[in-house]
Amino acid sequence: MNPVPLTLIKGGFRIVGAAPDGDSIRFHPADPDAFARAGIAVRTSSTGGAQLRLEGIDSLETHYSPRVGGLGQLHQPIRLAEQAAALLPRLLGFTEVERDDQTVVSSIPERVPGYILTRFADKYGRCVAFAFGGESAHADLESVFVRPEDLAGSANSGMLDTGLVYPTYYSKLFPDLRAALTDACRRARDARRGIWAEDVTESGFTVTGLETLTEQAVILPKLFRRLVDYLALGDGDASLGGFPAYLATVDDRLVIASTAAVTGFDNVLEIQGQQVRMTHPPEDLIFIEA
Repeated sequence: MNPVPLTLIKGGFRIVGAAPDGDSIRFHPADPDAFARAGIAVRTSSTGGAQLRLEGIDSLETHYSPRVGGLGQLHQPIRLAEQAAALLPRLLGFTEVERDDQTVVSSIPERVPGYILTRFADKYGRCVAFAFGGESAHADLESVFVRPEDLAGSANSGMLDTGLVYPTYYSKLFPDLRAALTDACRRARDARRGIWAEDVTESGFTVTGLETLTEQAVILPKLFRRLVDYLALGDGDASLGGFPAYLATVDDRLVIASTAAVTGFDNVLEIQGQQVRMTHPPEDLIFIEA
C-alpha cells in the first residue's frame, strides 16, 4: 500500500476549443474549488477547469514550440501523434470528435463524466493525474490509497496498452504504480503495437536535418524536445557537435531504476557524430521533478 493517498476529484471532461493530445486533456471538477480544497496548486479557468498532465505517459508531440529560435510549432511523425490524440478522448467516453487542425471544434457528447486521482501539480500548474471516464463509488474529494490494479481502467494505462504513448516517469510516482504502468508498456512493445513497431530510441537514428525528427524518427518525446530545442539555436545548422555540451546545461536529473544511479539525461545518451541513441529503455528512467 502506498504511504500517501491520492485525492479523488469528480467532474467531467470537455474538449471543444482545446487541443487535447495523447497525454493531456481539460478536466472540469464538479466543485469549482476542488483543487484549492485539496491543497493542490493547479491553475484553473474561471469555471474551475484545469489542464491535466496524465501521470506516467508521454505522447508524440503534435504541436511543440522550441524555447528559442524561429522554428514555430513542430510535431513528431504526425500519423502516430494524431492516432494518440484521437484515442485519448475515446478512452474517456467521447464518441465523435471533429478538429480544425489540432483544435476540437465539436464533440459528441459535449461533456463526458469522469474523475481523476491526483496529489500534486507540475511547475506549469498542470494537474498531474490518473484520469478515468465514468463514475466512481468513492466520494468527491475522498483520499484514496491506490493499488496497482486500480489503474486498469485509467486512460493512462489504456494509452500504454495500445502502444501509442511512451512511459515517462517522474520521482513522485509510487514504485508499485510505476511497475503496473511498465507492465502495460511491455505488453504493447512485445506485440509491436503503435509506436513500438517503429521506435528507434534505443536502436539509434541519424539526424540529417530537422525533418529527421519531425517526419521520420519515432523517439521518446523528451529526447525529441531536447533535440529540437538545440537545433533551434543553430539557425539551420543540423550539426550535433555541441549537443552533449548543451544537454549538460539542461537540468534533466534522473534515477536509473535498474542501478539506482542518480545522473543526468546526457549520461543515458550515446552521441557519435550525427547518430543518437538512448542507452536505457524509457521505463528504466525516473526523472526528478523540478
